[in-house]
Amino acid sequence: MHRREFIRNAALAAGAATLAPSSLLKAGQSRIITPVGISSPAGTLSKPRKSIMWGTIGYKGSVLEICKAVRAAGFDGIEPNSHMDRQEVLDAMKETGLAASSVCNSKHWELLLSSDDATVRRKGIEAQIHAMEDAKAYGTNAVLLVPGRVDANTNYQDCWDRSTACIKELAPVAKQMKVHICIENVWNNFLLSPIEVRTFIDQFESEWVGAYFDCGNILKTGWPEQWINILGSRIKRVHIKEFSTTLENQGGRGSGFSVKLTDGEVNWRAVTEELKKFYNGGWLTTEQGTSHTQEDLNDLSTRLGKIIDMF
Repeated sequence: MHRREFIRNAALAAGAATLAPSSLLKAGQSRIITPVGISSPAGTLSKPRKSIMWGTIGYKGSVLEICKAVRAAGFDGIEPNSHMDRQEVLDAMKETGLAASSVCNSKHWELLLSSDDATVRRKGIEAQIHAMEDAKAYGTNAVLLVPGRVDANTNYQDCWDRSTACIKELAPVAKQMKVHICIENVWNNFLLSPIEVRTFIDQFESEWVGAYFDCGNILKTGWPEQWINILGSRIKRVHIKEFSTTLENQGGRGSGFSVKLTDGEVNWRAVTEELKKFYNGGWLTTEQGTSHTQEDLNDLSTRLGKIIDMF
């Protein structure tokens, strides 16, 4: 079936494509639902497995060469970008024994769902479908999505309304494909509090729309353990990333991410204690940009292992 026809049929089946987006005030007043996936008592969830985000791997080589280096470092999985050569990724995973922990939509910044151009939004919807198809092909059930961006040209309300309308169209497709749309907290001037993220997710009333929680990004606006407690089982995947406000103050906006994992300001003990209450996504995926050599990958894997050992 052609992708456009697939999207249209799935959306119509759920009655979602023609739903008018709610205002931010109405979204804040909407009924809060409990997503599927009841939290488990602390200590009952199995330890997550190690994964690494493809887009942050600095090691140079072919897909297979990179996968071999990642596997040699002790990782169990990768988070491929969408729109890669699908067969090349599958072949490399098969040869190395790596699994796909999730997929990152590599087009979401270019094709923003909050764009004022309807053509761009339509292409963004199609790119997300492609990313979900990648996830299905790789045997995983989660795709990272940045839902939009507020800037001088896109106000907050428009970002909310446009991205909401697009995700309402995507939600029935996600349900049919059994792939979670995972909204990530990033520096996009949008969804700036955990309660707002919770409200944004809950308006879709779908277990297939959840959160991709990034621990390091939160240090700009709060504390990751508090966000985890509020988002709870809505969290479908987790990015493990470090941040240092000291380095940020010295070197500028992005410098805080240059600190090595476990050497920054994230309270990993508190983070893991909260995750143990709710999280059953099976993976912790590092998004730490310190992996240019085999030694870097080895060190990063060891540091991620120390966090996993806290479970």
